[in-house]
Amino acid sequence: MSKAVNESVAEAADEAVSVVDHRRLGRELELFDTDPLIGAGLPYWLPDGAVVRQALEDYVRQAERRAGYRHVYSPVLGKRELYEISGHWAHYSDDMFPPMEMGGEQFVLRPSLCPHHAVIFRSRARSYRELPLRMAELGGMFRSELSGVLGGLTRVRGIQLNDAHVFCALDQVAEEAAGALALIREAYAAMGIAPVRYRLSLPGPGGTYVEAPGHWERAIGLLREALDASGIVYEEGVGEAAFYGPKIDVQVADPAGRESTLSTVQVDFHQPERFGLAYIGPDGARHRPVMLHRSVIGSVERAVAHLVEHHAGAFPAWLAPLHLAVLPVSDAEYDAAARFADACAALGLRAEVAGPERGSLGARIRAARLVPYQVVIGAREAAAGQVSVRLRDGRRLDALPSAELLDRVRGLVEAHATELWDEDGS
Repeated sequence: MSKAVNESVAEAADEAVSVVDHRRLGRELELFDTDPLIGAGLPYWLPDGAVVRQALEDYVRQAERRAGYRHVYSPVLGKRELYEISGHWAHYSDDMFPPMEMGGEQFVLRPSLCPHHAVIFRSRARSYRELPLRMAELGGMFRSELSGVLGGLTRVRGIQLNDAHVFCALDQVAEEAAGALALIREAYAAMGIAPVRYRLSLPGPGGTYVEAPGHWERAIGLLREALDASGIVYEEGVGEAAFYGPKIDVQVADPAGRESTLSTVQVDFHQPERFGLAYIGPDGARHRPVMLHRSVIGSVERAVAHLVEHHAGAFPAWLAPLHLAVLPVSDAEYDAAARFADACAALGLRAEVAGPERGSLGARIRAARLVPYQVVIGAREAAAGQVSVRLRDGRRLDALPSAELLDRVRGLVEAHATELWDEDGS
């Protein structure tokens, strides 16, 4: 799709802003903002937004480690030659920032992490015993989007991408792709969201794709195999493939029904060939690995935008900027409330005391309406070492010991649960 078409589509979308719009709500909740002095498409994260972002990044890193991924860091810059080898310069340069001249060489802000990971793979000899080698990174990349298509967190120029590349043998590809789809489903369950459809994105007429018909046919077959093995119903999208190969796109929709791609799984025969990647097989000969591109939550910016709109700011507890709002009834209970908040911090729970200086108890409860747990401490609770709890959904719990509440809340948060309360405490 051309930049001109993209721009007109974005302008039309802006004319029909959804009731729950992450741009408006994100500013109201003080999650993020922009400033002309920094530049369009370059949002900054405020403290509460940074908490949401970090919680999401921590979750995906933990999930990846459990799935056998190892994390790397790579530079956000690369020589132009790197992207010439990968094919980005020939097929994607219109979306890249112009080169910077330094010491007689040209450097480019990277539009993708995959060339860097290919270089890391070939940094030493590899054996078939290391495969599948799963390499992950939460890394920055940059795209030269026109100002007309920029909006909030969904279209930005600086992207923090949850990216990973699996280097594997041909007979491992379908299983690894199915494993990536399972990770995506697990993450969506924890975030309390659901895809509207899965799309197998294929090449189409008029696109600038790598010319390798055999590779395309084989890659499409492997992705079909992974989708079928996972029991996923999918549609085909002609003209939606990456320039180097087909992909599975996991589509989500905003409250107005507008779709966007959040997660992807892609098969790539092209870059391993271009970078001369190889591993030593059991026969002692050199073999070419297949490169599986995989993103569980896609860009952190787009993921947070979708979460803000889907939950209208009432995030699952583990993602919420505050887990507990601590509300002393009067100044006499302030010290007890402060001790409770300190106990929360010691357990890794995010809590804040909102005392009488912020208004009546009713006003403070209303102000904390998006906080999962509103903990009220009156004279009776302070004397007994107990707390009264209101859940965000309006339920009120019987007074219970402070330690019990913290233990149960911590369990739900650490389990990345979407429910606010487990009645049996299990």
